[in-house]
Amino acid sequence: MIISRTPFRISFAGGGTDLPDYYRTKTGCVVSTAINKYMFISVHRPFDNRIRLKYSKTELVDSVDAIEHPIIRESLRLTSIQGGIEITSVSDIPAQAGLGSSSSFTVGLLHALYAFKGEYVSSERLAKEACEIEMIRLGEPVGKQDQFIAAHGGLQFIQFNTDETVFVDPVVCLPETKKKFHERLMLFHCSGTRNAREILTGQKKLVSRKIKDWDRMAALAAECKDVLLNNGDIGRIGAILDEGWTLKRSMGDKITNEGIDQWYERARKAGAAGGKLLGAGGGGFLLFFVEPDRQQAVCKALSDLRLIPFDFEPQGSKIIYLS
Repeated sequence: MIISRTPFRISFAGGGTDLPDYYRTKTGCVVSTAINKYMFISVHRPFDNRIRLKYSKTELVDSVDAIEHPIIRESLRLTSIQGGIEITSVSDIPAQAGLGSSSSFTVGLLHALYAFKGEYVSSERLAKEACEIEMIRLGEPVGKQDQFIAAHGGLQFIQFNTDETVFVDPVVCLPETKKKFHERLMLFHCSGTRNAREILTGQKKLVSRKIKDWDRMAALAAECKDVLLNNGDIGRIGAILDEGWTLKRSMGDKITNEGIDQWYERARKAGAAGGKLLGAGGGGFLLFFVEPDRQQAVCKALSDLRLIPFDFEPQGSKIIYLS
């Protein structure tokens, strides 16, 4: 039995500039952190040579080609595992909620499969191969940030270069700065999930028409990084989140809806300095930057939403059990 644990993520600024349509012409960048909400993947060798899969549904098949779950199928192909395996997934967070669950699943699955084979793989390799599966083999209209933060963990400034390379640099700041930053973040769960594929496909079509907006989103990520690295005015991050969300809302008509807009405005009126909907859009989780003395008011304004406590996670995907 092998169990991998892979964190989910919160992205603060720059989301969307990790899409190939942008970073293949200009350098993209994001500030993102892993959080202490996880995807757990267990891998076990069964008695026979069949393939057993347990996720939101159950599959029992005789060959890799017969697997319905696309990520599991391609991960087994990539790792050259033909059969005699049972795979089970358990998650702290619902799928399609905007915290990078699909990429955490892919990274964690690859990690467990390599451990099943008795092979060590680096965080860099896990991230690259997860990108290969999602972006190339399956042709999903996603970017690269989720795979890299899931594999590396920590609070990171991630740069996406035109030559397809990715630089992952830790945001090193004083403990007091990171504490102040964390204390001002509030995460609320919105009901429902969303189709990220449909939303991201719409965003890709707008890259060339809204290139200045995408440039500004990359600049906001760099500014967010500088505030933290230089232990500057943490309050500035609230304004960065608000501007970034304003820009993102213009990237497609399915990114937000009336309910999300109302929640956002209620939080702002109650004292939130800024915020954003996490992920591609359409639903999932709302993140707000709120000074401590206004947090009770924001909670009251959003009493119909569930407040989700979380902490920063310094580690990326890891094997937590091996027998």
